[in-house]
This record gives sequence, C-alpha cells and structure tokens, in this order.
Amino acid sequence: MTSYMTGFGGYFETEAVPGALPVGRNSPQRPAFGLYAEQLSGSAFTAPRHENRRSWLYRLRPSAAHPAFTRYEGAPRFATAAAPGPHAPNRLRWGPLDIERDTDWLDSLTTMLAAGEGAAAQSGVSLHLYRCGRDMAERAFVSADSELLILPEQGRLLLLTELGRIEIAPGHVALIPRGVRFRVTLPDGIARGYVAENFGQPFRLPELGPIGANGLANPRDFEVPTAWFEDVEGPFELVQKYQGALWRTDLGRSPLDVVAWHGNLAPCRYDLARFNTIGTVSFDHPDPSIFTVLTSPSDLAGTANADFVIFPPRWMVAEDTFRPPWFHRNVMSEAMGLIHGAYDAKQGGFVPGALSLHNQMAGHGPDVASWQGASAAELKPHKIENTMAFMIESRWIFRPTAFALDCGRLDEDYDAVWQGFPKASLPG
Repeated sequence: MTSYMTGFGGYFETEAVPGALPVGRNSPQRPAFGLYAEQLSGSAFTAPRHENRRSWLYRLRPSAAHPAFTRYEGAPRFATAAAPGPHAPNRLRWGPLDIERDTDWLDSLTTMLAAGEGAAAQSGVSLHLYRCGRDMAERAFVSADSELLILPEQGRLLLLTELGRIEIAPGHVALIPRGVRFRVTLPDGIARGYVAENFGQPFRLPELGPIGANGLANPRDFEVPTAWFEDVEGPFELVQKYQGALWRTDLGRSPLDVVAWHGNLAPCRYDLARFNTIGTVSFDHPDPSIFTVLTSPSDLAGTANADFVIFPPRWMVAEDTFRPPWFHRNVMSEAMGLIHGAYDAKQGGFVPGALSLHNQMAGHGPDVASWQGASAAELKPHKIENTMAFMIESRWIFRPTAFALDCGRLDEDYDAVWQGFPKASLPG
C-alpha cells in the first residue's frame, strides 16, 4: 500500500516496522534490529539551517557495501552530450517518439536538450524523454549528478525508492533528490513522458512577493512517501549516473532496504491540478513567471538555473487584451512539452509528447491562426480547459543532442508557423 505525508521541504519521520526509528539520537551504538544508521546529505554539513537538506536512514545493510563500479553499456541515448559545433539560433520542434515496448524506463531515457555546464560545474539542466514497456526488475538507478523531475504523459509510473513508494499518473510530477536510489515499474504496461534533470541548486518553491502568503503551488499539496522497504536477496544491479557517465555494480540484494527514516531530504509527488493559478482581472497577459511551480536559483539574483512552469486550465477575462502569450524575445531559454490537450498559442503541430525549443533571444509567440483567432475573438470570460503544457526555462542555452537532430521527428517546417502575418497599415 502507498501512503504519504504532506508538506514541501518539511521534516518527517516514518518507520515501516514499529520500533525501528531511534528516539532522541541519530546514530545509537546498536540500532534496533541490527539496522545500520546512515546519513544521506543533499547539502553541505555547514549549509544554513533553512537550506540544509539531509535524512537519516535505518537500513538492512549499509549502502557502502558494494563491489567496484564498471561502465554501463545500456541506455545508449541517455546522458549524452550536446551535438558538437555551433548551434544556429533556430526555433525547433519535435514530434513524439515511439514507445519501445521491450525497454525499461532507464534504458529508454533519451537525452534531447542540454543547457549549462552540467555535472562537472553543478549548473544547468537537461531534458530527456522516456518511452518504455517493461518494468525495471532486479535493478535500480541513482544519479549522483542531479535531481530528477519526472512528468508522465502516458501511463502511470510506480517509483519504488529508498524512502518509500510513489505513484504518479499523467497530470502528476515526482521529484527525486540527488543520491536517492529507485526503480520504476509500469502499472499500465507502457509509459511515456519527460524528465528534467537539474544539476544546479535543488528545486524549491518560488518566492511569492506581492502575491502574498497564498497561491501558486502550496507546500501542503506536495506528498512525501512513508517508509517502505524491499528485503530481496539475489542478483540486483545498481546503475549510477556520475559525472555525466553511467556506471554499474552488482549488489546481490535490493538497495531499497530502508526500514525507517527521518529528515527533510526525500522524494515527493505533486498533483498539477492543485496549482492555484493567478491571472489578471483587468487587462494585459501577465508574465509567465506567475505559472512557476518550482525554481532552481542561479548565482544571478532573480534569474533561474531552471524554472518548472505549467500552463493549466484557467479563466481568461482580461479586457481589451490579446489573451494568448504575446510575441516576445527572452533572455531565458524555453523548452516546452505537452501532457494533454492543446496549447493556446499553437493551432496545430504541437501534440502531447512533443517538444519545442525557443532559445535565448529567439523571437516566438502565437502562430498565424492563433493570432488571427485571438485578435478577432469576442472578449467575454472564457475558460481554457482540458490542457496541461509545461516549460523548463533556464538562463543557459539549450543545445540539442545529435540524436535529437537526426531522429526523424524534427519539424523541418516549424518556422513556417510564423509566416503570413500581414504588414501593419499606417495612416496616410
């Protein structure tokens, strides 16, 4: 059974076996039942208290007990570098990739875009696609490079993690911290979706500023799993992402053997339908920053290493206003995906499972058909329904991988959506 505790970044304690969690200390001389006490630190020991992230785990065996790692030869399209050479400032769009029914979640991961310096500099973000049809059996994955934001588009995922079980369906997201081991099973038999890999500061809730104390994503709506563990002996592979490469070792047991834990470093899930969308009740389309669910700050104040932004169902009531997102050029780079429905700034070509890229200072906005429709629309209250688009925005330039450029799903005519705008007519 999967159960949850609530609160983003909160402090939790949970045990799958009564009496497994020590009281009044973290590392007793003899933990209950012969368990091993182990701290998982997601920040430096000396990080300020409000930024310090760590959890104490009480497990059947210490995670240090494993043979040496060797190179992993699977997941051939995951963790790849961007294609070499200069990249043109072109707007790009890809159609959905096919599901690989004989491949599990890990081996199906396909890197499409990479921004920033990555694991070595602990900055930037990459965007991957998964499209799988098999459970991860007798194997687990862990990233020492990054935290992972997982966004299903088709099919549910059951994430079996060291700290508990998380089930997500399209419309939910899961956040797996750096260093947490997990494996993925498929309750519906197949699954497809997106993964944003954050190399920089951990995602946090954005500041609300003049919005006040409430709105956007509320902390109580994030769900953290209760303790759960596997006591499985026998062949079990652990694949680790480390400095941009993949490595493997044979553990001889499941690494998901944490019987109890306490702390504030834990995976969580969030139902995007609970996002409290803020918008104008007078005029003008507000900046898309009001749709930010999570943000990873950079060293430049107010400028994100990565923002996770959604465009959910919402009312449009602005008067004398062009209601879709306006034409713009942005110092931030924008990679977009679609979970379901349609995106209000595009009339066609951008479908669930697709991906688009508008890099730094690339002009973009609604296509001709969307512009024509919005310019002529009767401005009465209108609800945009049955949609969920998202954006991963970064101060860094997104660079496509060689696979992304050669996969056969790149829309060679994407620029044409901005062709055919009539010239403005000045008086006289």
